Amino acid sequence: MIGYLQGTLAAKRPPWLTLEVAGVGYELEAPMSTFYQLPKVGAALKLVTHLLVREDAHVLYGFSSESERVLFRSLLKVSGIGARIALAILSGMSVDGFYHCVREKDLVSLTRVPGVGRKTAERLLVEMADRLPEGSDAALPRARPAGAAGEAQGALLALGYKSAEVARMLKDLDTDNASAEDLIREALRRAHKG
Repeated sequence: MIGYLQGTLAAKRPPWLTLEVAGVGYELEAPMSTFYQLPKVGAALKLVTHLLVREDAHVLYGFSSESERVLFRSLLKVSGIGARIALAILSGMSVDGFYHCVREKDLVSLTRVPGVGRKTAERLLVEMADRLPEGSDAALPRARPAGAAGEAQGALLALGYKSAEVARMLKDLDTDNASAEDLIREALRRAHKG
């Protein structure tokens, strides 16, 4: 098993990227949540990975955070969920957002993910309910920043904005000196202005 790769980002063409490690170019498939975190081509990069061995191919998946990989692996254990749908889920919502959907039995948000129909969403809600991290939402693995920025990001995702939209809405805001409410207000103002 390959636990992680660290090298230079050689190419990125969603959903594929190439990471050069010691002269070898590894092709990895990644969710859009990871693509949003990628540096420019030529920059150093470390990704945690999951190797999926099939009869016809060995496919390497890359993730920017351990919590994404944990969720990906959990999703693969759900009957009828393959890597394609697992990547779509990670591309369509944050890890926290997914756990929140399962905890709140939010069928509507899950069916907004491309490739996830009503029956698949219902199966996810049932089978993932016993795989949720114990305790409160604060105990969940974090795939987003902590503090006000994380709260704002989570709230915007819960309002139905996609990860890419949220990243653009929060880009260049002073997340160190603002409350979550201020960040949300400013992000929504930007969204409706542009």
